[in-house]
Amino acid sequence: MKLCAIVLCLVLSTEKSWSYPSSRFEEAAFEKYLEKARAVLDRVPLIDGHNDFPYSLRRYKDNQVGNLDINDLTTSQPWASSSSSHTDINRLRQGKVGAQFWSAWVSCTTQYKDAILKTWEQIDVIHRMVDANPDTFEFVTSAQGIEDAFSQGKIGSLVGVEGGHSIGSSLAVLRMMYDMGARYMTMTHSCATPWGDNSQLDDPGNVPIHDGLTPFGKTVVAEMNRLGMLIDLSHVSRKTMRDALETSTAPVIFSHSSAYALCNDTRNVPDDILQLVAQNGGVVMVNFFVSYISCGLTATVQQVADHIEHISNVAGVDHVGIGSDFNGVARTPEGLKDVSEYPNLFAELLARGWAEIDLEKVAGLNLLRVFRGAEAVRDQMVADGVKPFDEWIPQTDLPAESLPCSTGQSMLHTYFLETLMSTD
Repeated sequence: MKLCAIVLCLVLSTEKSWSYPSSRFEEAAFEKYLEKARAVLDRVPLIDGHNDFPYSLRRYKDNQVGNLDINDLTTSQPWASSSSSHTDINRLRQGKVGAQFWSAWVSCTTQYKDAILKTWEQIDVIHRMVDANPDTFEFVTSAQGIEDAFSQGKIGSLVGVEGGHSIGSSLAVLRMMYDMGARYMTMTHSCATPWGDNSQLDDPGNVPIHDGLTPFGKTVVAEMNRLGMLIDLSHVSRKTMRDALETSTAPVIFSHSSAYALCNDTRNVPDDILQLVAQNGGVVMVNFFVSYISCGLTATVQQVADHIEHISNVAGVDHVGIGSDFNGVARTPEGLKDVSEYPNLFAELLARGWAEIDLEKVAGLNLLRVFRGAEAVRDQMVADGVKPFDEWIPQTDLPAESLPCSTGQSMLHTYFLETLMSTD
């Protein structure tokens, strides 16, 4: 009887979770799950919400990609010695990546200076990287484009602008970035904008600047809805999350955030917001950064799976996805060291008893549904005759530090002021 009980416990524990194989028997069982996981990712596109490889191109190569071979960077310097080099074509293929939102990120130090210029440079390098590798990548701007590229065996490549500081508080710049191919914008990064609070303002001792989104910030949301541009709420404060969810008529995304209940970092999403995301129809794409998974210095693929399960339990399986943050972090979990190891995560979920249809949702079907939802809202707004929002941010909303680099909103207004000052 004791032996039967021990065997039963072993069976139940195997169904609950999976540890890396320590014997030939376990290795065979793991390979069974891994084979099924790869089959899932052959059927539907694995869509990762956030990869910072374009920043690596700027950091290591000054965006000079014309003669750069990115097939294998594991033995090429400086990539090989970098703790945040997780991506190349060979590893993307091994990891069964079907589509990728490439991050157009520039530092918050560029705010009120050259953020717009540098963001355009990052969008440009994404285009050139894709064009230089036509057998691997296909630049896409729609949900259908992702599926079409996947059916051709290519990795659908999209642009996500990481940080509202990149638009310089200008709806005109937002529209131009959409025209350049950007299909989501993270509302803030590690700095507040003049119209929205970032997540660090939720840390103890910090004080919100705007208490969420300002009226102009809500207009940014409305214009993104009109464009069909996904609203990304990673990096924003809780009040900004709530304001955006209340304002948006389209489903939103968190492109690279995890569950606050499992790791209480303000970059993660608390349960009450997860419930609102479910009501909105959006998706939270789980970040792999160790500090957001375990709140420590190490983490495992099992703990990443815990975050996926928690979000699924609170918001529903239709509202969770993958947003690794590869190439943007220095520490990744055991079993998810780089883009080649996504199948390990899906094997872990299979070992816990997840149905393959639910894995397909996590892999990419959820994001495709959300993307189509944003496109449907755009189409309806066009049909309703909604015109581009053309409000300016109030000058009183702009901090003093922005003024030395600005001539004001209206060149005509500036002309009259200069004329008035020159007479007398």
